[in-house]
Amino acid sequence: MGSGNSAALSAESYLALTHAQWAAMEAHVSAETPNEACGLIAGHNGEAQHIFLIENELKSPMRYRMAPKQQLDAFMDMEMEGWELLAIYHSHPNGPSGPSQTDLAEAFYSEALQVIWSRTGERWLCRAFLFENKEAAEVEIRIGEDE
Repeated sequence: MGSGNSAALSAESYLALTHAQWAAMEAHVSAETPNEACGLIAGHNGEAQHIFLIENELKSPMRYRMAPKQQLDAFMDMEMEGWELLAIYHSHPNGPSGPSQTDLAEAFYSEALQVIWSRTGERWLCRAFLFENKEAAEVEIRIGEDE
């Protein structure tokens, strides 16, 4: 995707979302509960341009696998728009609030952040992480105004 230069992120990086993007993901993870929800966040230099809501074909409360055709379509859209994959998001409806051992073991896109939605009661918490060498460093999420 793209040149690759601006896709590289460090622990000092951030993910910028609009209120509408945040709300779209929150609605998606809520609607899919008790199963995990998943999707992709595309954009440039940490600034999200589009959220792709992808079906979890496992329909599991503990695991997710993105529906292959929807995932491929999302990557094709990113290519056409000139966007990069900024992050992969999924939910942990029953916790934990951070990455699980499975998340760390199955992170195949090292340049993309991992955004994890977790639930405490009726409230959702969202955190972003950069995975490197099977370890996770938390990254700031900034919520800005809708355009």
